[in-house]
Amino acid sequence: MRAVQFSSYGPSSVVEVADVPAPHAGPGEIRVTVRTSAVSPGEIRLRSGELRDAVPVTFPFRTGFDAAGVVDEIGAGVTDVAVGDAVFGTAPAATRGANADFAVLAAWARKPSAWSWAEAGGAAGAAETATRVLDRLEVGAGQTVLVQGAAGGTGTAVVQFAAARGARVIGTASAGNHEFLRSLGAEPTTYGPGLVERVRVLAPSGVDAVVDCAGGALPDLVAVAGDPARVVTLADFTAAAHGVHFSHGAPGTPGADPLALHGLAIAVTLADEGRLRIPVAATFPLDEVAAAHELMESRHARGKIVLLH
Repeated sequence: MRAVQFSSYGPSSVVEVADVPAPHAGPGEIRVTVRTSAVSPGEIRLRSGELRDAVPVTFPFRTGFDAAGVVDEIGAGVTDVAVGDAVFGTAPAATRGANADFAVLAAWARKPSAWSWAEAGGAAGAAETATRVLDRLEVGAGQTVLVQGAAGGTGTAVVQFAAARGARVIGTASAGNHEFLRSLGAEPTTYGPGLVERVRVLAPSGVDAVVDCAGGALPDLVAVAGDPARVVTLADFTAAAHGVHFSHGAPGTPGADPLALHGLAIAVTLADEGRLRIPVAATFPLDEVAAAHELMESRHARGKIVLLH
């Protein structure tokens, strides 16, 4: 089968589509014929070598965490799906490999009928992440949440999941994305110098939680929150120096991931109710994955970047 991988650190040109053996579903897993899969911003940083000291990889490194497709193989102990079902989900965090013709999923849910295949291919990781960080921050109804980098693929999910909990959401983005954020249920403001003052104008009593999806602004975000314990970052590896929690989907034991399953179930419910959109910034054929990486590196994508298989 075709699969995306890179065998050395470097620019987008090191990413290649290789011919590799197809995987098989283990206990508690399923395999899908992939229709769409997402490009992960974290994998861009891995490929560039930016994270080589913090997160060493073994070459060749297979990419892809989110996928949507049709079930074609079921592992031992799996009873909630059948061959032929349309699903979306996440690959095992330890092995990834979803940017391929066939992918093993460790967590999955049925594909909502309201979503296109492109939307479903970019949904699972964002849903798991949004649920994880909002649970950690104990976000609930009546609270105010600031989402830094709210127009990106993960930020858009955090905004909608927080709004679904009854929270007031303030989101940062460039001015051109402010109307887009309003359509998702967030009150927009601009990131960069002066952020603390701008947020205080919008929320004079302060905010209850901050989710950082962009990185590079933790001192300001801690000042906005008033307490580093009320800030979670998904993107800034200097978190510990600021007393902030860095949240990531760590590899777990083989088989289904209960936390991811929880997030996917919430996503399906919200999608069925018409309360969860998965904005897709662009789609690329699998063979043009290097161009998808280039767009991700530009940091101008509004929503998910999805590969078509």
